[in-house]
Amino acid sequence: MQSYVALLYSIILSEGRRVVMSDLKAMAEGQRLNNPRTLAATGNLVFETQATEIAALEERLETAFEKTFGRHVDIIVRRAEDWLKLAAGNPFPAESLTAPGQVAVRVMRDPVPAEAAVALQAYIGKDEKLQLVGGDIWIFFSRQPPSSRLLAATNHKRFGVGTSRNWNTVRKLAEMVSG
Repeated sequence: MQSYVALLYSIILSEGRRVVMSDLKAMAEGQRLNNPRTLAATGNLVFETQATEIAALEERLETAFEKTFGRHVDIIVRRAEDWLKLAAGNPFPAESLTAPGQVAVRVMRDPVPAEAAVALQAYIGKDEKLQLVGGDIWIFFSRQPPSSRLLAATNHKRFGVGTSRNWNTVRKLAEMVSG
């Protein structure tokens, strides 16, 4: 058995209606995924199954999600060892200790090319930092993320399918798959 982390891009189904994590867990159980568990109410799922191609798992989960909840949502899957590598590659360890909610990573389905960091330089605000690690975009926000221009600059239209998680979530998911 292999452990996986699945990240949903959005858990909002319609105005005032969000995916309940117990329903997401039930969907995973219906897909015969073993030991499904969620973290927080933000669309994070950890499960075990036979070693499977990532793209096939993403497609399987996206199809099941649409069938269950009536809406397509992009889902990014990583093997446990790849998630642990992502967490260990955090380029902002000092900031993660003092301001974990201001450190985030945009986890990408397809790696962002290295030259993307150059294109994003124009959007970096005062005291903000950005670094690409393994094709994912790490950001240290100097203020609350919604006011940062970087958040909008790393969108789907520019870089493809991806979803952001803050350091607290990254760390807790790493703990879930390493235990």
